[in-house]
Amino acid sequence: MAPTKKEANRAFDLFATTYRAKYPAAVERLEKDRDVLLTFYDFPAEHWVHLPTTNPIENTFATVRLRHDKTRHNGSRTACLTMVFKLLENAAKTWRKLNGSNLLPAVVAGVIHEVGIQKIAA
Repeated sequence: MAPTKKEANRAFDLFATTYRAKYPAAVERLEKDRDVLLTFYDFPAEHWVHLPTTNPIENTFATVRLRHDKTRHNGSRTACLTMVFKLLENAAKTWRKLNGSNLLPAVVAGVIHEVGIQKIAA
């Protein structure tokens, strides 16, 4: 959670140097995925808090999984899909908006962000 991608890369290098001798396979795997792990720096800074976690996905499907187990796996495919849709539709009523939700159209349109700030074309 460094403030800039440059500082994150510096911290990443320090981590790799410190732990390579003790955990070579883990460090190798992290280095292989470095670009993916630091991709969130290419999005608006307001979105950073939401990107490094899968918790919203896990919480959303916990409700669906619980109901699916209670109804003994819902019979037909159509019945299952209908139930999942209605559960998610109901759960969506309590979700809060993302920080910087007004910036989502720009992200979808492919606007480039550097260090969390929209890059202005010269």
